[in-house]
Amino acid sequence: MKIILTGANRGLGIHLVKTALERGHTVLAGVRTIQEDSPINLLKKQYPEKVYTYFLDVTNEESVATAAKLAAEDVGSIDGIINNAGVLTERGKIIEELDFENVKFTMDVNVLGPMRVMKHFLPLLYKGKKKTIINISSEAGSIHNAYGGDFPYGISKAALNMFSVQLSRYVKEKDIAVHAVHPGWIKTDMGGENATGYPEESANGILDILEGKIEAKSELGFIDFKGQEMKI
Repeated sequence: MKIILTGANRGLGIHLVKTALERGHTVLAGVRTIQEDSPINLLKKQYPEKVYTYFLDVTNEESVATAAKLAAEDVGSIDGIINNAGVLTERGKIIEELDFENVKFTMDVNVLGPMRVMKHFLPLLYKGKKKTIINISSEAGSIHNAYGGDFPYGISKAALNMFSVQLSRYVKEKDIAVHAVHPGWIKTDMGGENATGYPEESANGILDILEGKIEAKSELGFIDFKGQEMKI
């Protein structure tokens, strides 16, 4: 499979890249910065024929459009899209303390970002063979399980879940599967050291879903990384 992955240089993203490469896939890595010793560059040296890197800032539509154009020239079509780029701002703040510039930034990255990616990469996915879209969501976006905190993050992920349902209806006739996936509370910069899960395990589950090895069990497409239904 040829997979476009945003937020590919750290956290869950780099583990998804590594797992995909180990499984023989080609990865089109969308990153905001590329340094000589960055994790994605090290993997690119290890898999020179399997990794393409593009400057892709999901808040900058021009960068998304340019990355899609370059990807079309490099590989012609894609088989999977993983919208992984995300932020968690205003962690633990009560609503009376919120900085709304950070709230708007969170929505821009977590909701509008995947929408920009779909706008420009869907034409490449239409040409693919096994076609799947995965939006990395969170249990924090479940209205049923809402808690009184992390307001920007939870609201943005709830909106992402809604977008995932809308998108699944939109591409239904194109035989494209769309899933909003909760990767678990994992030990990354975002998840923190107190997290109970590991990104390697989540990456394997997400790739299993992408490959169709796990049958997702949810009418609305909101699932965990093992394919089990999450409550919207």
